[in-house]
Amino acid sequence: MKIALIVILALAVLTIGWGVATNNRLVALNESINGAWAQVETVLQRRYDLIPNLVNTVKGYAKHESGVLEEVTRLRSQWGEAKTTDNKIAAANQLEGALSRLMVVIEKYPDLKANQNFLALQDELAGTENRIAVERRRYNETVQQYNIAIAQFPASIVAGFHGFQHRDAYFKADEAAQRAPQVNF
Repeated sequence: MKIALIVILALAVLTIGWGVATNNRLVALNESINGAWAQVETVLQRRYDLIPNLVNTVKGYAKHESGVLEEVTRLRSQWGEAKTTDNKIAAANQLEGALSRLMVVIEKYPDLKANQNFLALQDELAGTENRIAVERRRYNETVQQYNIAIAQFPASIVAGFHGFQHRDAYFKADEAAQRAPQVNF
């Protein structure tokens, strides 16, 4: 009788210990997502801050290309006003496309391409875009690890009990990125 009670008590302690450890792991993964998102926002903010300088530099050379410049400015404002992660992801993706179109416009202006201020801004923007790509990848990987952890049995029991929810806010490539670009000389 005593042995049975000790075994039951030991199983209960092990089960509770496993539940606490699993919960702590899920909490850590959930917080990792928040940290990864903060890094994405940091590099997106860097791009947001660089855009006015880039647009003003291009405006001096490309006065009649106002449509693209206005679109970049509008999309920059949308990102600044976005409140949710999903809205920020959508705005960042649209802004990325507009910046690509701006770079195509810039190709038309050889004087602009030789301007030292523009070259410095272009390098800063290129570096920022690389940082954004790295942080997006890290964020997506973190969300994926979390989603796997809360879906796997038996951790899914603890996840359900403590209200851990599946996260769907992934960065995805724009549909236009599926087509290879055309290069004409």
